[in-house]
Amino acid sequence: FPNSEHNTPGIECTTGPLGQGVANAVGFAASEKMAEAVYNTEDHKIFGHHVFALAGDGCFQEGVSAEAAAFAAHEKLDNLIVMYDANEVTLDKMAEYTQSEDILKRYEAYGWEVYDIDGHDLDSVEETIKAAKASDNGKPKFIKCNTIIGKGMEETEGTNAAHGEAGVPYVEKAKKNIGLPEGESWYVSEGTRDYYKGVQEKNEAAYNEWQETFAAWKEANPELAKQLDDAVNDNVMSAEDMCNEIPEMGDEAEATRVSGNKVIQEISRLVPHYVSGSADLHGSTRNYINDGGNFGTGFDKSYAGKNLYFGIREHAMGSIMNGFAYHGLFKISGSTFLVFVDYFRPTVRVAGLAELNAVSWILTHDSVGVGEDGPTHQPVETVSGLRVFPNVDVMRPADAEETVAAMVSSVTRKEGPTALIFSRQNIAPNTALSAKARREGTLKGAYVAKEETEDLDLIILATGSEVPHALDVAAEMPGARVVSMPCMELFERQSDDYKESVLPSSCTKRVAIEAGVTALWYKYASKVVGIDRYGFSAPGDITMKELGMTPENLKAEIESMN
Repeated sequence: FPNSEHNTPGIECTTGPLGQGVANAVGFAASEKMAEAVYNTEDHKIFGHHVFALAGDGCFQEGVSAEAAAFAAHEKLDNLIVMYDANEVTLDKMAEYTQSEDILKRYEAYGWEVYDIDGHDLDSVEETIKAAKASDNGKPKFIKCNTIIGKGMEETEGTNAAHGEAGVPYVEKAKKNIGLPEGESWYVSEGTRDYYKGVQEKNEAAYNEWQETFAAWKEANPELAKQLDDAVNDNVMSAEDMCNEIPEMGDEAEATRVSGNKVIQEISRLVPHYVSGSADLHGSTRNYINDGGNFGTGFDKSYAGKNLYFGIREHAMGSIMNGFAYHGLFKISGSTFLVFVDYFRPTVRVAGLAELNAVSWILTHDSVGVGEDGPTHQPVETVSGLRVFPNVDVMRPADAEETVAAMVSSVTRKEGPTALIFSRQNIAPNTALSAKARREGTLKGAYVAKEETEDLDLIILATGSEVPHALDVAAEMPGARVVSMPCMELFERQSDDYKESVLPSSCTKRVAIEAGVTALWYKYASKVVGIDRYGFSAPGDITMKELGMTPENLKAEIESMN
């Protein structure tokens, strides 16, 4: 699996969950189309390759491949070729036990160009691939390669038993049946060797020709060349420098999703290869890049557009974003309501596992403060559910300045992806601290948002929209310290000395508050004020009050600790 522990040359991505590879390939193809539009010029074409995906029956039963297929056809990604190994087998049963649709008609209905061939006829396979590559008709290509699983292994040939370990005892006999010499585990036929004679020379000639074109393009387009070099090598300014480049956000109370809209314009300016998209919620999540153009074909779209419209396809959005990251030419964020992240949770896991630092998710409407939409749209368990993923930073900023640092961190971190958790409702900023101090503190995951004025006897931890409640209560408690903790994961990576300076072990009286489930906070606090139930439909301020997210309730809970 490609990450810092496994980096086998030639393996660009593996997927684990079925269907992800098809959708990843759509991301590769979209990213390649974008690269062609951004970097190719009339005089020099440096991008223009095809993207291949190999998939099986199970991949097309998973819904994510259907979502991605619809997107690919709609945006006319004709550089994509999917090869379907149609052996009519799944793990438990033959495929006919669970599927009966005509998959060629299904893909044709999406808008793909389809082919139906004998997957064992290598001449037919080669001819079909050539035809698919030559067909620049605005349609992605779907090649159904009809095959027999376990071919030559007569005991299990053509059955689901060949899918797993059942055929292992018959391997040697099967090799003999198809004419391979006995006793050679890694036999390569002379015909295969002959086929590859001259391939290296041919490829070297094509490579050298491309290098000449690239050198000429680079000389003619120095600014684009720098942008591409930065993208390929993941060169961005440091988080500290980027924060310094972004103006202060002001002292007005505002929702962090609104702050995020301001910050994303700055991120796009400072990181030219940054793009963003949404699952039909740009108007609510506010991650639209002004003057960035819209990606795709038709209407007002072009392949150079920085704003992707994924439609109501969250799962495909997550997988396509991972494909963009694997392709390696753009940083990408995608947005939806926080509660809908569970629609693409498998892709979050893969992004964390593969350490895809080019990916971030903008997840808004972050609590029961959503209000009238009711419990179906009010996340309570979701933030904690994201925090348990290894390699994933979950940032829930408390005001506009913390939002700046959170978004900066998402495009400068190297170890993995970032989930940005933004509020629907306005949040009062902590103007007692400078913008610089709040940004610097956020980049460390947690910081002292209010110092105690007498001997320390209480620490109140909070995050997001609950930080103002903590500050209000602590204002009347001279011995109370408030710690804003926008990102647990980032805080845990700080030095022991820094962590001790923020949360001194000498002070064991600690309370945490967050509008969500309480479990994870007990790592830091002995008492947690949270919401261990689903919400209800009412205006956001009422749901917050009724479920205890107020300074008054926090104060009462602290007093009960005495």
